[in-house]
Amino acid sequence: LGMSRRSFPFASRKSVKEKARLRLREFDVGDKFSRLPLPKASVLLPLMVREGKLHLLLTVRSTQLRRSPGEVCFPGGKSEAIDKDEIDTALREAKEEVGLQPEKVEVICRLVPGIDKMNHLVTPVVGFIEDTFQAIPNPDEVSDVFIMPLEYFIKPLNYKTLPYKTSSGHLSWVHCFRYDDHEHKMSFRIWGLTAHFAVFLALVIFGKRPTFEVDYDLDNLISSSENNFMNLYASLYERKKSNL
Repeated sequence: LGMSRRSFPFASRKSVKEKARLRLREFDVGDKFSRLPLPKASVLLPLMVREGKLHLLLTVRSTQLRRSPGEVCFPGGKSEAIDKDEIDTALREAKEEVGLQPEKVEVICRLVPGIDKMNHLVTPVVGFIEDTFQAIPNPDEVSDVFIMPLEYFIKPLNYKTLPYKTSSGHLSWVHCFRYDDHEHKMSFRIWGLTAHFAVFLALVIFGKRPTFEVDYDLDNLISSSENNFMNLYASLYERKKSNL
């Protein structure tokens, strides 16, 4: 591929999107996990192409919020009665939090869910948005919005693992990234479920080994991610039974 990047300024935006779309569709879980008896929440993983590379939009939670103030997360929240499905929830929340109109999102898929600290079943919904999107953060919920390269989640400059006690008292480790945004002269810490979803998204799209350890079988990413989730769910379910 001896061409210089300059002669090909946007590494044809379409091919970058098309490749990502095809990869993501293979990993679409649809409503496979929707019937699990847990309270539901959704997040939108908004992808855009900038200078030929995939980027992700993230938000910083308002410091006024009771739960996880000042934490980096994706736009999202709890499901409401008016939502048809997880996609609806993610789009409604993204509109409320950052002013993203639902019709401006090309929804691609739902990925394997996670379980948050409050034992919500959190479904990540992946969609493409225009790189010209100007966020209008709702100050009650969001204090900042920033964009970062998706590739950072497999080749980070600043990464560590943090010990994390699950609600069952079980000790595990979570990814923790620090990202320096030179444009805003700010540094962001991305960890927990947000980092977990971002890493999985990057693994799916790039199909490369990350520079750090992950608990997936990278040769069988689909089945190992679903198995990991079902093990997590089973341990939660066992605990619920023993608490009754």
